[in-house]
Amino acid sequence: MRSVLDALRHRAAARPSALALRSAHADLSYGGLLERALAISEVIRRRGIRVLALAADNGPEWVAVDFAAQLAGAVLVPLPAFFSPDQIKHVITDSGAQAVVVDAVGGRGFPHAALDRMEPIGAELEIAMIRGAVRIHELPAHTAKISYTSGTTGRPKGVCLSQPAMDRVAHSLCVATQELRIGRHLCVLPLATLLENIAGIYAPLLQGAEIVLPRMPDVGYEGAAALKVSGLLRALRAHAPQSVILLPQMLAGVVVALEQGAPRPASLRFAAVGGGFVAASLLERAERLDLPIFEGYGLTECASVVALNAPGARRLGSVGRPLPHAAIRIGADAEIFVSGAPMAGYLGATSHAAAEIATGDTGHFDDDGFLYIDGRSKNIFITSFGRNVSPDWVEAELKQSRQIGQAALFGEARPWNVAVVVPASGRHDPADIQAAVDAANTRLPDYARIHRWLTAEPFTPANGLLTDNGRNRRAAIWRRYRERIDACYDGHVRRLA
Repeated sequence: MRSVLDALRHRAAARPSALALRSAHADLSYGGLLERALAISEVIRRRGIRVLALAADNGPEWVAVDFAAQLAGAVLVPLPAFFSPDQIKHVITDSGAQAVVVDAVGGRGFPHAALDRMEPIGAELEIAMIRGAVRIHELPAHTAKISYTSGTTGRPKGVCLSQPAMDRVAHSLCVATQELRIGRHLCVLPLATLLENIAGIYAPLLQGAEIVLPRMPDVGYEGAAALKVSGLLRALRAHAPQSVILLPQMLAGVVVALEQGAPRPASLRFAAVGGGFVAASLLERAERLDLPIFEGYGLTECASVVALNAPGARRLGSVGRPLPHAAIRIGADAEIFVSGAPMAGYLGATSHAAAEIATGDTGHFDDDGFLYIDGRSKNIFITSFGRNVSPDWVEAELKQSRQIGQAALFGEARPWNVAVVVPASGRHDPADIQAAVDAANTRLPDYARIHRWLTAEPFTPANGLLTDNGRNRRAAIWRRYRERIDACYDGHVRRLA
């Protein structure tokens, strides 16, 4: 198996002028990308940098730094722009990063006093040593990249990945999509997101494709919990990509816009969707609009994607069959276990990385080998009538409505369920919210339906109600709204008395 770096070298030699990366500010050919990566790698070597942080907006230079770290044998630590200053400080300390590459956007998260020996490494980037950097953890063997995932706690957790594991996933994605002959991919997720890094950069480069890299504001992306769908649709029309990767809320926004008359992006051959629970009814709506949606499933601990629907092997509502590199089994209590490209380990963990990853997700296979995700095992609650409810499923149904931006469902040991909903816009009509709830209930069995709802402030990482990768902090939402949730049941209790 050829590594992504070797593939870049090969294409730079065979087709040096072929366009690899395109943006509004600068383009890089395959030859130009390798040249830029080599130049930056020399700076990394000269400064003796072993762990390098990267805080920059999407663009060709981000990719050049990624390959430069590989060339120099340095560990790369991508920093999401939506991390808070405290989280960035934690990541820098936790990873032992000795230096950071920043652009005008990424540099805002670093106090100037913390950086030393600034050096330009291009028109947009600077590299700087970090004052007082100290290694507090030994890195697992073969670590090439540390991808931080927030999970359910406030402090991001470092997942250490080897380059062969990431290369293996990229190759599998190429195998799954080869018949589509994708020539242009549009990145609409931050490159610091492992999914876009692997599936949106490595896999297209292995295929010799062109990658379009707009700035995040230019595709409507406004952080972990905000999106302007008009910006996303504008980018799809302007760049005419054949492939794109969407989060579930992005897909919901596109579907609603197309149902209201926006033109369908005709160039798309492959729109992957993942990163969260997707309602089957949303996929059915996308199907009616002739959108080429292919749902997949993966996790950072497995170097991203492990299962994917593909041309000729697609089943609506499933996340597809396992990719060639991955082995997936269903264990006790329906938990999903994955092997094939496991992480090197968690940073700071005392135990060795397991060859098989316990995902914490529940699911099942159908008779044809397609995997279905049923929910998060720790999120499932049991009603007072003994029925298991996956809140992810119900919340995904609610968020299909253009009236509801976010939702959290509760009903543990209760006779029915209450939803905490965040209206999609600041001003809302309760009748519109009720209509959205009623519409979701028509698609749900009786035990999963929403009987009462209450409105709430937006869930964000800043107020502690959302993780940095966009997942509900259920315990925090429960604590914040517990009295109002309990009040929804008061009348029911009085009637039983």
